[in-house]
Amino acid sequence: MRFNPNKHLIVGTIFLDTHSFRVQSERMDENTSGLRIALYARVSTKDKGQDPELQLSELREYASKRGWQVADEFVDKGVSGSKDSRPQMDAMMRLAQARKIDVIAVWKLDRFGRSLRHLVDALAELEAVGVAFVSLRDNLDMSTPAGRLMFHVIGAMAEFERSLIQERVKAGLAHARSKGTTLGRPKVKRERDKDAKLIRQMRDDGQSYREIAEELGRSTMDVYRVGMTLGCAADA
Repeated sequence: MRFNPNKHLIVGTIFLDTHSFRVQSERMDENTSGLRIALYARVSTKDKGQDPELQLSELREYASKRGWQVADEFVDKGVSGSKDSRPQMDAMMRLAQARKIDVIAVWKLDRFGRSLRHLVDALAELEAVGVAFVSLRDNLDMSTPAGRLMFHVIGAMAEFERSLIQERVKAGLAHARSKGTTLGRPKVKRERDKDAKLIRQMRDDGQSYREIAEELGRSTMDVYRVGMTLGCAADA
């Protein structure tokens, strides 16, 4: 395996004892017939003209061949792959956490994971509650030894990606500092607050920050910070 530092790619080959894994997978099939499987499909706004039924039909056929019982089907339509919240996926994950299903199957990994990090976290969550995961077109089956091995490879890649991002951020910050750039969030100019004059006047009249906050409909801490910026006295 070799690393190309210019393009941040890993190039290499993973050798598996395919015969051993095939035998173990066949034994696994004998012991897993009758498992409850949830099917997940997603089409986004970019997938114009696509029908989730195309994904579901292949998944149903796969489940039938494995002798698994389809417990439910979940479909997110018009939902981007980058969105944090997907109603149907969230409902399916809650079902998995409650151990009401044994397997989750998707057509492809890009239908399921928002990112490599999200994919690893989601698969680790499923593994923790004893729910297997299958990505049909990617030949990823975590109910088999080969699939579990691939999960660890994916996890290692996610960790490597995270390390690269951290290094790039550190390098960018160091470069910015060398150029004299001020880092961090810009300071809030509270002296220009819309209620600044009123807060100063009310403090001069002897009102407490709590009383001012209640009258202005703002938090006490927010009003206090403005008062301190303006040089007002703290509450006695």
